Amino acid sequence: MVKGPGLYSDIGKKARDLLYRDYVSDHKFTVTTYTSNGVAITSSGVKKGEFLLADVNTQLKNKNFTTDVKVDTNSNVYTTITVDEPAPGLKTIFSFVVPDQKSGKVELQYLHEYAGISTSIGLAASPLVNFSGVAGNNKIALGTDLSFDTSSGNFTKCNAGLNFTTSDLIASLALNDKGDTLSASYYHTVNPLTNTAVGAELTHSFSSNENTMTIGTHHSLDPLTTVKARVNSYGKASALIQHEWRPKSLFTISGEVDTRAIEKSAKVGLAVALKP
Repeated sequence: MVKGPGLYSDIGKKARDLLYRDYVSDHKFTVTTYTSNGVAITSSGVKKGEFLLADVNTQLKNKNFTTDVKVDTNSNVYTTITVDEPAPGLKTIFSFVVPDQKSGKVELQYLHEYAGISTSIGLAASPLVNFSGVAGNNKIALGTDLSFDTSSGNFTKCNAGLNFTTSDLIASLALNDKGDTLSASYYHTVNPLTNTAVGAELTHSFSSNENTMTIGTHHSLDPLTTVKARVNSYGKASALIQHEWRPKSLFTISGEVDTRAIEKSAKVGLAVALKP
């Protein structure tokens, strides 16, 4: 594994995962089974209000080739073929959706000790071209994320980010939405033995002059049980508890209350993931 700055998507990822990952407001059930020849079949169902959404994903691995095929309740078929390490540090990803004839895309990712590059192009007459690049090392990294629409000749995305990492702290700064949004995030490991950490994210919109702040924490009660909590500047407070009741099988329950309208009912989400 190359130790370097990673990809652009890794900038601020630790703080985002702490503040937003695993929080659910719906009811989700996922079960994974394996066939005798190693094919993984994952079935998922999500209840959103009165609606029930479901999909079935099949994953086959053969040496450095991974093929994922997912079918959802709208009869869409998502196919992703990943070739890992055809050359040192390189990954190739080919994806498309049936019946969307314009969904085909080829992506290349390259990781180096001092750089990380990801580029993709749509397989259409006037494709969308994406490029993101990061330069630096595992301590400090500077990168950009661009998307260009060849049909209109305009940049649809133009972002830049900076990441600073020490043994127990990660600080990130990102300029998004073509320079309209500035985000700063912070992740600090308080106690690695109990997996205790705190994180915060502050976002400022120049067009609306609006600030949004979210702070949160996570802590392991024991090696199999984790609790998380967060609150934002809109008064929304959330908490969750996640328990690994058997290897790779997780039970998560989370809730959210609006502290500015405490008379309203709390939102409660439940997620169960079963793996053999």
